[in-house]
Amino acid sequence: MAEAPLASRVTMPLERMKLLDRLSLTARILAVNILPLALLGGGIFYLDSYRAQLLDERYKLARIEAQITAEALAGATRERQEALLVQIGKEQRMRLRMFDAEGRLWADSFELAEPSFTIDDPSDDEFGLRFARFLDQTVDTVVSAQPVPEYIEPEGQTADSWPELVRARDQGLSQIELRQAADRTPIITAAAPVGLNGATLLTTRNAVDITEAVRSARSTLGIGVGIALFASILLSLFLARTIVKPLQTLAKAAQRVRLGRERQVEVPRLPQRRDEIGLLARAVSDMTDALRQRIDAVEHFAADVAHEIKNPLASLRSAVESLARVEDPELRAQLLEIATHDVRRIDRLVTEISDASRVDAELSRATFELFDMAELVNNIVATRKNRQFDGDVTVEITRSGNVPLVMGVPVRIERVVENLLDNAVSFSPKGGAILIEIANDDGCITVSVCDEGPGIPEDARHKVFERFHSVRPEDEDFGNHSGLGLAMGKTIAEAHGGSLSVEDRVDGKSGACLILALPEADNSRSEAQ
Repeated sequence: MAEAPLASRVTMPLERMKLLDRLSLTARILAVNILPLALLGGGIFYLDSYRAQLLDERYKLARIEAQITAEALAGATRERQEALLVQIGKEQRMRLRMFDAEGRLWADSFELAEPSFTIDDPSDDEFGLRFARFLDQTVDTVVSAQPVPEYIEPEGQTADSWPELVRARDQGLSQIELRQAADRTPIITAAAPVGLNGATLLTTRNAVDITEAVRSARSTLGIGVGIALFASILLSLFLARTIVKPLQTLAKAAQRVRLGRERQVEVPRLPQRRDEIGLLARAVSDMTDALRQRIDAVEHFAADVAHEIKNPLASLRSAVESLARVEDPELRAQLLEIATHDVRRIDRLVTEISDASRVDAELSRATFELFDMAELVNNIVATRKNRQFDGDVTVEITRSGNVPLVMGVPVRIERVVENLLDNAVSFSPKGGAILIEIANDDGCITVSVCDEGPGIPEDARHKVFERFHSVRPEDEDFGNHSGLGLAMGKTIAEAHGGSLSVEDRVDGKSGACLILALPEADNSRSEAQ
């Protein structure tokens, strides 16, 4: 195609400028008003990014809910499972269905109890809702949103009717699926395996709040545009300067954070703004910082886990590779012993890491109950003595005065006391003694476990409660402790409103005293409930 002459390309912009000069002042004012309003109206399409972020967060929530619910259902009886399905479905406004190993539906929270939500029938909606759905469709078309399949309840209620259930059963991992109801509200389903017998769980949530939030934001913005149409030029420019620009800045920063392309994206806080936009800017900034801290914590924990598991894996690999080249029976036996030891160590690490990662979530859902701390400690000591867990170390229990009941989760407190005793036994000399003192210290029940070991220096006492921090005696077999026991114990104690600390022995002898302190039942009942 022949290129236009240079003279014609120059005269075309000049002709357009002359055309603008012929417009009336009213038309020019209207044009000036439309320009900032067009920028303001463009914020409507940024809401698609906002919706995507909301859906992304809801995906994570749905996956976590499905996994936690599946874990809770795995070890429960049939009656307890049905009760959990009804309770969780009612509290979380979800539909929960369980399928057996053959894919048959045997439990449905909507069948067991009154449905916690209903999907709106768009045929009966008023004009406002129909117009809102039209706007949703228009925005999706403009931003070229990915089409979402329609949510249709299958005629046959079997696991094979749900692709996410099939994938969860085949892969052994939770799966997420997004569909769209007839009223254009998102339906998020999550599938997760339940136990090891092939059963699966399907959760369904109608995320109406996401659609309402997006529509509300869009309506608010649309109303602002409509009002600005009748405002003066100065008012339009003022609104464009005070609303559009900060929103665009926040939207762009939020988008960069979501995409993860810039690790240190500076989200503007707008400290001079005292209105809703300033509050939004500071909320987004605080949310971004909180997310970064959460991600950093997860990354650090993952790095620690990888480091702890890598060492026994390397030792195991070396032993296994050496077996093929060694013919000496005695040396082969030593290599097999090393491999067996490393396997046990890895198994212990995985078990304790899994327990440590679940303790917070389990305690948040647990029901506290009254129990006798002295009786619990006595039972633990008697059991350990019968099974010879303490070796040649003697354990003595003393009780000072009346010890009231404690409110908490006995199994978890038992785990803390077990960890304290394991720690004391490992540091006690042969033939040594461990003193356990149970006392009531002004409304606080304390359990002191004192050993006759070398003690813990004062400047290192805060480190013993860090994850994977493990300083063991020289004569102890390597790898028998993961360094998670005291860290987990401190977490459990604090979740009960108490504390776990380390002090010197009050009698001046060599050794360390680890002290578990919990509030008595009268003081902790309100916190537990």
